[in-house]
Order: sequence, then structure tokens, then C-alpha cells
Amino acid sequence: MNDKKQNDLLDKNQKDQSELRDKQAAAAPEQSGQYALDDERRVKVLSPGAMVAKRFFRNRIAVVGLAILTAMFLFSFVGGILSPYDEAQLFYTQTLQKKEYAGAVKNDDMRFLAAEGQDFGSIIQAQVVLALTTNKDMVSYKGVDYYVTEEGKDFYSVALKDGTVIGIAYKDVVTSSVEGQKLDFEFVFNALKAYTNGEHRFQMSTVGAAYTIDEGGVVEAGGQEIAFISRYVINPIAPDIFLSRDFREELAIALEAGESSFVFKDADGVESEYFIEYKPDVKNWVVRQETYTRTYDRYASPSKEHWLGTDKNGMDMMTRLMYGGRVSLVIGFIVELIALVIGVILGGLAGYFGDWVDFLIMRIVDIFYCIPSTPIIIILGAAMDAMGVDPQIRMLYLMLILGFLGWPSMARLVRGQILGLREQEFMVATESSGLRVSRRIFKHLVPNVIPQLIVSCTMGIGGTILTEATLSFLGLGVKFPFASWGNIINDVNNTFVLQNYWFIWIPAGILILLTVLAFNLVGDGLRDAFDPKMKR
Repeated sequence: MNDKKQNDLLDKNQKDQSELRDKQAAAAPEQSGQYALDDERRVKVLSPGAMVAKRFFRNRIAVVGLAILTAMFLFSFVGGILSPYDEAQLFYTQTLQKKEYAGAVKNDDMRFLAAEGQDFGSIIQAQVVLALTTNKDMVSYKGVDYYVTEEGKDFYSVALKDGTVIGIAYKDVVTSSVEGQKLDFEFVFNALKAYTNGEHRFQMSTVGAAYTIDEGGVVEAGGQEIAFISRYVINPIAPDIFLSRDFREELAIALEAGESSFVFKDADGVESEYFIEYKPDVKNWVVRQETYTRTYDRYASPSKEHWLGTDKNGMDMMTRLMYGGRVSLVIGFIVELIALVIGVILGGLAGYFGDWVDFLIMRIVDIFYCIPSTPIIIILGAAMDAMGVDPQIRMLYLMLILGFLGWPSMARLVRGQILGLREQEFMVATESSGLRVSRRIFKHLVPNVIPQLIVSCTMGIGGTILTEATLSFLGLGVKFPFASWGNIINDVNNTFVLQNYWFIWIPAGILILLTVLAFNLVGDGLRDAFDPKMKR
């Protein structure tokens, strides 16, 4: 009986102690952190991806790199959408420029004009000049005699023996006052003969019309101005410019007075200033007109409309940087994707099969390592320039070339990792399960290499962006009108632009620097995050 009571008492004590322990255990997390999971214990129960993410975000430098990359992507892809301008939109401005308008020369040498249907070539003209300097009135050429007759002051006619006039030599020039009208030989001959002899009237035998000449050399018929005579030869620079008689007179007066400029009002009442410059080497004058001209707004300084100014083509620099970022980033990703696909396939086959397959693929890798990629790219770029390849197609070729030349390092990385993984227990299990080879490689081996591939690709993208920028700077990469950060810097092709237009090259250089640096920082962070030996 006593034993039974003792057993009951013992059971009751054990039960009380058990209830007390339960209460203490329930109250323990609230009273102290002795049994609470701290951060380190929580990490141990997270999934592998969550652990990698947690270790990555603990790395402040890697987070800074990720923030920079995010900003670059937003700037390039979202900024281009929000920009009010297009990538190749041109901007113009009105500038006051002095453009060449006309040329003038004082005619101190003899000029020649042949009659219709007559042979009055340069050799006969030279003979006439020689006759005038030696005071002769006849010259001979190929057995034909030519008679030189003084018709007026500095005005001579050249005729055959039968009196047929074949040409004239003169210093005063007859110019038509009507645009597009051509003066015939008979009119010029009679007008000069009358003018050089001080006469004020002349009449043409074939037409019968009477013409008058005033003291200024203006020839009129029936009150209508036909032509004017002057010692100055004044011609427009462009064929679509017609110089009126009033303009020629004003210019001649300014030349006689030795003035450097004059103001002339045209028939429409528009008043313009003209500037005269004498060229002693060719003994003539150049007349420039000061006009407002619509030109490209080249190298405009930063303003509210253009935050980073404009480039040499008059395009908005901020917008070009946005679209250039798209091109540079897309090229970097696509090139690494091409290299990744080729490298994973060939590296996976070499690492898994080994033996002669490994030997063959690794020798191919060695050959690609020996290929001088830079000279090849330069040669291909020059060839595409010569063939005039479309800039968009050229960009595609550039990505294919860079990707095809960049896969060997990726293949070596995959092969090295797979060599260490293929003998592990899980691979023995896949082989005993009867899985086909392709599934073993790409379903079980390659996924175990993905962390290293991610790190390699992240760092490789930065290097690809630098390569593209270098090629575009040399004129071998992305071509106008497409923008990339490299060909934007290519605009700095002389020291004047380098020194005076900082907004052309410094922003693009900073973007390249920040992007490549950010990719390297993110790559370093991912490498540390994927490292299983890293302190948690």
C-alpha cells in the first residue's frame, strides 16, 4: 500500500515537473533570446537561392554596382521613351553668315569675242595681242591674213582680207540687263563701237532698231533698258543669282572708291550689306553678302531645350546618350549570350566525354585563342565600309563576330567545372537510371555550373561594352545614324572639340566607366555570394 502511494506521488511530481518545463519553454522566447533563431540560424534554413541573395545584398559594394546598373538601364531604355526627341532628330538655327555672292575684276587685259560661224581661236587671239603690242595692223596664220582695225578706244576688230569681221578685241564689257537674255555679236560690236567713240546712238543694220547710250554706259531701246557697259567684269558665284545693273553700278562705285563694304536695296525693298575683299594673288575682288542662314545647330551649349547641348550634326546629346546606351547594353548582352551558348555546348561535350572529344575541342579552343581578333575585326570593318553595308546589318554582323570570337574562355570554364562534377555520386545515379547523355549534361551537369557562368557573363558584358566602344571610336563598330557610347566619343576627332566642347565626350565616357565598373562590382558580389566557403 505504501509502495502504491509512493508511486502515485512520484508520478505526480514527474507530471508537475513536465508541466513546469512546458511552461518555461513557452515563456522562454519571450523572456530571453536563448532559444530564438538569430540571423545566422535563419540563413541556415533558407533556400540556396535565398542564401545567395542574402549574401549578395550584404555586400554593400555589390549593391552599389547593382544600383548603378539599374540607373543605366532606366536611363537607356525608359529615358529614350520619355525623351521628347528622336534619336536622329536634327535641330537648326538661324545664323548671320557672310556668304560669297559675286566676284569682280577690273578688265585691264584684252577680251575676245568671235562672230557667229567664224573661227577665232586662241592662237589667232594671241597673234592679235602681239600685233597690238608691236603696233602692227596685220597678222598671218596658216597662210591667212588677218587685219586688225582700231574701232574705238581699247576696241579693235579683226577681219579677213575681204572685210568679213571674224571677231573683236575689247576691254569694256557689255552685259545684258535682262535675266537669261544673250546678246548677239552684232549688238555687242555696234554698242562698243559707239561707246568707245563717245557716241550716244547707234543702229543695227539687220534689225533697224535705234539704241541710245547714256554717259553711264546704259543701252536702251524704246525706253527699255537692254544692256550696260562697264570696265568691271562682275559675275555671280552661283548660276541662279542674277546681278542687276543697279547692283553692278553700286559695286563698281564702291570698287572705285576703295570701300570695304556697301549697302544695296534690291527690287523687293530688302536692304543688305555686302563686304568687299581684294585678293592680290589673283587680282580680283570677292563680294560677300551678310544673310541669315538656316544651319545645323552644331555644338550648341547645354540649355533648357538641350540639357547636354548638341553634337556636330545638330542632334540632342542627351537623347543620343540614351539610345546609345541601349545599343551598347544590347550588344554586350547578345555577344555574351552567343558566347555562352557556344561555350556551354562545346565545353559540356568536352568535359563529359573527355578522351578524343576533349582533345579535339580543346585544340579548336587553342586555335581560336591564337586568332588575332583585333586585326580581323579591323579588316572586316574596312570591308563593310567598302561594300556600304547598311548600319543596322553592320551592327548585327558586329555582334556575331564578337560572340563567335569570345566563346573559347566560356568553353574552358564549363569544361573545367564539368570535369570535377562528372565523377560525383549524383552523376553515377543518373547513369544508373539510364538517362540519355544529353539529359545528363544539360539537365544535371550544366545547372551546377550556372553560378560560375553568371559571374563570368556579368564580368564579360563589361568587357564587351568596352570592346564595342573602342571599335566604334575607331569607326569600325556602330555607324551613324545609330548611336552608341563609343561612336559618340568618336565625334571628338580634333583637339579643338576636345578642349572646348566637354559635353560631347565627358558624359559618354562617364557612362561607359560607370557601366563597366558596375558590371564588375556585381560580378565580384555574385562570385562571393555563390562561394559556399564564404562566412555566413
